[in-house]
Amino acid sequence: MLYCYCHLQDDLKRLKEQYPGFQVKTIGNSCLGNPIYAFALGTGSKKVFYSGAMHANESITAKLLMLFAERVLQWPAGAGKKIPFRDRATLWIVPMVNPDGVELVCHGLESVTPEWQEAVVEINDFDFCFDTWKANIHGIDLNDQFPACWEEEVARRDADRPGPANFPGTRPLSEPEAIALAEFTLAQEFDLAIAWHSQGEEIYWGYRGFEPPESKEIAEKMAKSSGYTAIQNVESDAGYKDWFLMRFGKPAFTIECGLGVNPLPVEDATEILKKTWGILTSGY
Repeated sequence: MLYCYCHLQDDLKRLKEQYPGFQVKTIGNSCLGNPIYAFALGTGSKKVFYSGAMHANESITAKLLMLFAERVLQWPAGAGKKIPFRDRATLWIVPMVNPDGVELVCHGLESVTPEWQEAVVEINDFDFCFDTWKANIHGIDLNDQFPACWEEEVARRDADRPGPANFPGTRPLSEPEAIALAEFTLAQEFDLAIAWHSQGEEIYWGYRGFEPPESKEIAEKMAKSSGYTAIQNVESDAGYKDWFLMRFGKPAFTIECGLGVNPLPVEDATEILKKTWGILTSGY
């Protein structure tokens, strides 16, 4: 079983009913008009941001973030040692950046509006299995959409048309999901950001020297608490983490959580939560 957009909506509704102080907002809409949701935890002055499910076949990250949110909401107010970020940081979470793509991976072509079905099948090379689909419904990889050496990423990818993965589009920030994420980030001016992806148990913390000195120390702490491997640089551009580092010069990380082949089953989220609990709760 996979974690889909309908599950996310159900979880958000349930948490709002159970916890009166829990508020959800919409930061934008997807290509197909699905709301992109955000919510905040904690009351501190430091502003931290987590995003999940930017890639369609990585909805395990949305489940991870929702499990984490529910644990935080359940925890007694005085349990600062278990949830250390709560008093010193406000943590904003966008659990599912790419709802259309997630629904396509989870439910197939029936999840797509009729006017887009033919195009989606063509983008997927007439294959009706969408397990390898990472893109949004336009066939554009949202983590190749940000203005951080975007032209270099286009040359590296060598993809000249929409596809299930790795097509950066015809210009940066052409897609509504990427625009929503960028505008929300600019409005909030976060002090630290983590883009949660799957899989590989790795932490990427640098980008072309734009990372501040404290990024290395934070990455090493993350690695120690989780058992993940901290890696400074990978051959990649135009990602959200890359843009955040270049734009703000503040710590940002891409975390590849879990092991296996995407899409990871939703059942893996509980074990991932245990391994990454120290990262999720610290606020750094």
